[in-house]
Amino acid sequence: MSDLDSRLAALAEQAGVDVHWRDANDRPQQVAPPTVRAVLEQLGVACASEDDIDASLERLRRERESTQLPRLLVADAGKPVPLTPALEPRRYRIEDEQGRLVHEGIVAADERALRAPEASGYYRLLLGEDSCTLAVAPQRAFGVADLADASRPWGVAVQLASLRRPGDGGIGDFTALEQCARAAAAHGADALAISPVHALFAAAPERYSPYAPSSRLFLNALYVDPARVGGAAALRTVTDAHNLRQEMAELEWLDLIDWPRTARARMTLLRTLFEWSLGDSKLTGELKAFRREQGEALERHARFEALQVHFRAHDVPGGWQAWPAEYHDPASPEVATFAREHSREVAFHAFLQWLATRGLDDAQKTARASGMAIGLISDLAVGTDPGGSQAWSHQGELLHGLSVGAPPDLLNRNGQDWGLTTFSPAGLKRSGYAGYLAMLRTAMAHAGGVRIDHVLGLKRLWLVPHGFGATEGAYVRYPFENMLRLLAIESHRNRAVVIGEDLGTVPADFRQRIAGEGVLGIRVLWFERAADLGFVAPRHWSSDAMATTSTHDVATVAGWWSGRDIEWRARAGLAEPGVDEIAERAVDRDRLWRAMCASGAAAEAGGTPEENHPPSPDEVMPVAIAAAGHVARAPAPLVIIPAEDLLALSEQPNLPGPTDALHPNWRRRLPETSSLLFEGPVAQACCRAVAAARSGS
Repeated sequence: MSDLDSRLAALAEQAGVDVHWRDANDRPQQVAPPTVRAVLEQLGVACASEDDIDASLERLRRERESTQLPRLLVADAGKPVPLTPALEPRRYRIEDEQGRLVHEGIVAADERALRAPEASGYYRLLLGEDSCTLAVAPQRAFGVADLADASRPWGVAVQLASLRRPGDGGIGDFTALEQCARAAAAHGADALAISPVHALFAAAPERYSPYAPSSRLFLNALYVDPARVGGAAALRTVTDAHNLRQEMAELEWLDLIDWPRTARARMTLLRTLFEWSLGDSKLTGELKAFRREQGEALERHARFEALQVHFRAHDVPGGWQAWPAEYHDPASPEVATFAREHSREVAFHAFLQWLATRGLDDAQKTARASGMAIGLISDLAVGTDPGGSQAWSHQGELLHGLSVGAPPDLLNRNGQDWGLTTFSPAGLKRSGYAGYLAMLRTAMAHAGGVRIDHVLGLKRLWLVPHGFGATEGAYVRYPFENMLRLLAIESHRNRAVVIGEDLGTVPADFRQRIAGEGVLGIRVLWFERAADLGFVAPRHWSSDAMATTSTHDVATVAGWWSGRDIEWRARAGLAEPGVDEIAERAVDRDRLWRAMCASGAAAEAGGTPEENHPPSPDEVMPVAIAAAGHVARAPAPLVIIPAEDLLALSEQPNLPGPTDALHPNWRRRLPETSSLLFEGPVAQACCRAVAAARSGS
């Protein structure tokens, strides 16, 4: 390594970029200098020359030694609050959220800390002439053990769009979610985990991946049931006025969601109902109150949606970067003028958020009223589309010129570039974690739990410079301790259980660290293997992680057993060359069946007691029942079984990598209506197996 490269590496280390890292096989890796430079430049750290490196190192040193308080300071309850020592004594005062005095005193010259309050929450710290928000964290996040009415709970996972109800027009919605919650609760479920409900793109319904949203601060309006506006009679009138009855009936019975057609029909109905609502003083009053409560964040989102509708109509595709330059700044006079001239369109998108918020809240209330101890578990995507609402509205908080992804690992040997942006480490600190907190509050506001996709992103993210390959990224460190502490505060304030998706290239001791903070990891049946590739007995699974049979990104139990996933990977060009996956799967089926016989789950499912006689690949129902009971025997605080596994379905919701032309990602609908989803013999047997295992009977 040259002297220049050594100094570049030193700068990268101080700027939070890992030049050295270990891959999924625990082999040491080093990031190439061109990648290091590209990442640093996009993080705002100049490094093109020796002078740039010197100047950047000096700037980072000054920032570390600054005595000025940050916008938000994070500490543990009752523990020291670290301060940068000053040359003179400083008087301090700590006030609670109501402005009442909690502590006051003097910090001596060169003193490095003061004591945080004993109670967790948010405070105001005044130190000398400076002040900031002081976030005081509890010992750990809110957890299953904090629930008064749950003992070894279990739940169901559903893709919200896949749910059915009569008259839904081709896509699941919040009303179908209510029906599903009642049905699941009736079979003993305490939780209903749902796919992300983040806002997508109203003007671009062809962009429907729930994990590539426009904003994680708002909701997907396509999940609104139009009948909730004016009732069933008004909806019938509007449907007939637009000649949509036959269109919606056709869409309703499709096995695969036609997102563009469904979106056009639903938005047509919602626009008409919005116009109708303008004559209802009660509804308009409630909408105005909602807009006041949500403030500038909602107005910016509604303006973004209106602007995108406008520019798409004028043949300007893509995100906000393609708009005329005067509309790039959400606070510009041109944007304000547009909002005034298109006030009704802006109001319509605010109206959609109001309806979506009510719909999701009603679903959670229904789940809890039906007896669920947790209710809904929301899903928080790892990032947002860089051309979307959140990236436009909060440009100072997010990354630019870098995409979130993953290095090569066991699931994808080519690495991944997800084309998403997220918070920048510097942006988090500058904003006092405002966007991060707003995102957590949105995710927890109408749920009893939250699943954080790629929770490793709280510690580090694989960031790929635009124009580089997915393997040419680097890990960038995030303020892990602060993000965990803020997560703990918000989980207690919202009484929400936290689950972190910790699959992939996991840093050493990461799982132990989040477990210590009360964040559950995730353990998936397919990945719980011993050194000899046999399946680990459920009694040896982690007691600090949620247990599940599968996830939306991997094969269902029936699909794995039948080899359907192998067929899809081969069709999509994802099969490993030179590997006989069919022969390997035959061996793995025998391994899994032996494990399920040993746990007792196979016998309870009516399976053959002889360990060397597993069912044929076509006999998926006893395997689905056995797998559900097998996983439920784990010491996990919470077990979640996807609806696809409760129903012994062979098709998985998503196959990472291929386009829709190769696999119908996020389009599959469940075969039965939500209210009857668990009434079939397989689903009932799976639910009984899980409930019995969780109760220990």
